[in-house]
Amino acid sequence: MFTGIVEEKGTIRSMRQTGESIVMSVEAAIVLEDVSIGDSIAVNGVCLTVTAYDARSFSVDVMPETVRHTSLNDLRRGSEVNLERAMSAAGRFGGHFVSGHIDGTGKIRSKERQDNAVYYEIAVDPSLRKYMLMKGSVAVDGTSLTIFGLTDDSITISIIPHTLDETVIGSKGVGDIVNIECDMLGKYVDQFMQTYMSQPPSNQGHSLTESFLRDNGF
Repeated sequence: MFTGIVEEKGTIRSMRQTGESIVMSVEAAIVLEDVSIGDSIAVNGVCLTVTAYDARSFSVDVMPETVRHTSLNDLRRGSEVNLERAMSAAGRFGGHFVSGHIDGTGKIRSKERQDNAVYYEIAVDPSLRKYMLMKGSVAVDGTSLTIFGLTDDSITISIIPHTLDETVIGSKGVGDIVNIECDMLGKYVDQFMQTYMSQPPSNQGHSLTESFLRDNGF
């Protein structure tokens, strides 16, 4: 589990293709402070497992499914990436619930500076767009952000100077691909509703009411 609060930017030291998978080494500092083999680290929002490390870097295996459905395959030696360790039980929850399981990718459609912020419009697939709402949360390359604009096929986010400096999104521009993880709570509600509505009325045994949703954890 992650929060979407990026701890530092790392740099890709090497990427070695092995068939459809990748072995990747990432230079870092903060996330190495208490690292152990088997730890989870989110790299541009993708939850990966540490397989080796030294004083300046850690290595991870990227399986074919992840290569095909995230932007990690676009990285090269020298690319910067967002890094976040798995959430500590004693830590503050500064962002939102982020699993590190990417739902898909988006493409930056426009980038516009307004005063101290930069607005990004990101094109997303309809299968992702349905989970997004005004003032809702979304993780973009592992960064917890708030949605403040929507169209049928895009979202708009506003980035403050601190986030521009401390995450990789500040260096991205029109046409670049970003990893998208939709709000976990919205996905659970959607799955629950689909299962409920697919049952014959005789099997539902109750009406969908506020009290029913509350009793079932929503």
